[in-house]
Amino acid sequence: MGKATNNQLRIIGGEWRGRKLDFPNVDDLRPTADRVRETLFNWLQMQIPGARCLDLFAGSGAIGLEALSRGAAQVVMVEQNRTAAEQIRQHLRTLNASGGDVENTDVFQYLAHNPNNKFDMVFLDPPYRLACLEQCCTLLEQHDWLTDTAYVYLEDSSKNTLPKLPNNWELIRNKKAGEVGYYLALRQQVGS
Repeated sequence: MGKATNNQLRIIGGEWRGRKLDFPNVDDLRPTADRVRETLFNWLQMQIPGARCLDLFAGSGAIGLEALSRGAAQVVMVEQNRTAAEQIRQHLRTLNASGGDVENTDVFQYLAHNPNNKFDMVFLDPPYRLACLEQCCTLLEQHDWLTDTAYVYLEDSSKNTLPKLPNNWELIRNKKAGEVGYYLALRQQVGS
């Protein structure tokens, strides 16, 4: 077995704009493309400053690091692969980033518990082969992970249709770029 090669991602906006960071060559790890991230953060530009964010299936950390660069108060990045999680921790140290935290655990186990605090924003970009967006959305809602008006970003293969969202979530944006379909949902307070 040869030595793992590193790839690079680029922070596209905010405090660390233009910074290039290595990420390990790990199965199923594909950072969200620059143009997709740029569109996502254009959609959320008014909501990011001061937001508490949860980045599930963090992978390279591209989305979570971008959120911190653009002023998020807190980003918890959940990544099961130990090598990828440690690389994100190294990026947080290199950038002297406050507000970033990495949980090296399985996303489904993590979501099965009630959180200490609720999140304003969730980034949900699992490996496409898992086909688990609906399950993750259900767990986020069932275990009370979200503030009353949380935003949830979902990314999947453009070949797949968006799964059924919880009844109190409204799809407010969607776009396709090549093989990627990406969506933004807004959670409405139950009963409103």
